[in-house]
Amino acid sequence: MPPAALALVLLAGLIHASWNVAAKKAGGDVRFAAFTTMVMLVAWAPLGIWFGLRQLPGWGWHEWALVAASALLHTGYFLFLLRGYRKADLTVVYPLARGSAPLLSSLTAVIVLGEHISALGVAGIAGVVVGVFLIAGGPGLWRASHDPAQRQRVRKGMVYGVASGAFIAGYTVVDGYGVKVLLMSPILVDYMGALLRLVVVAPAVLRDVPAARTLWRSQRKYALFVGVVSPVSYVLVLYAMQMAPLSHVAPAREVSMLFAALLGGQLLGERDRGPRLVGAACIAAGVVALAL
Repeated sequence: MPPAALALVLLAGLIHASWNVAAKKAGGDVRFAAFTTMVMLVAWAPLGIWFGLRQLPGWGWHEWALVAASALLHTGYFLFLLRGYRKADLTVVYPLARGSAPLLSSLTAVIVLGEHISALGVAGIAGVVVGVFLIAGGPGLWRASHDPAQRQRVRKGMVYGVASGAFIAGYTVVDGYGVKVLLMSPILVDYMGALLRLVVVAPAVLRDVPAARTLWRSQRKYALFVGVVSPVSYVLVLYAMQMAPLSHVAPAREVSMLFAALLGGQLLGERDRGPRLVGAACIAAGVVALAL
């Protein structure tokens, strides 16, 4: 992986972890997603319009179909993840989603896009996947599976977690194809995708505007931060995909879990730091292997 691509992925990981901490503090639902999407569309409108005026006239049905597919996959991931959180435990759903996504993305890139990966690259992907599971509470997942009262919730969590990971892998490959093969602007891919996503999440706000207005007042500072900052992390990843194989970038971006573990321990006072530090070391080793 070129040093520039690695630098973009590391910076994206730090930004991704920071806005996830803010989103967790907000404790929002689908309406929070609508707030952040609207903030993003307003804050980044100058860049979106700038790139749109130059590139949209040249788009054909391939580009529009890709953006539509990306928007549906992004929305599907978010809604599936929320449903998983309602039906099962976060400590089951989240690690499976984040752990399965880079593995599925890399396999798809190798099989569909014809990318090649070395033995060291495979070892790097394995290190990232194991590290993600450890940071997100992997050992607790297995202990819960032996508790009869939790077994059903664990099974549901596994289904929703892997399904969410499949959505992440899907939009990663689709967006990667757009910026690598169709040479679409990463900024425009993300901006137009957000515009289409708003169509899906806006009805949650419109169903009860007074309640949404009250919710906005309590979550405003978090929504503003996430809406302005979150697009930066993903656009940086898309630019990294233009420089390096998607099968390397997809798992390397999980370095955000390393930063999230450190930020979670310091800012949110979360426990179980031992396994998380081991997981962080696995991710760091995996990213180094991918960089080499």
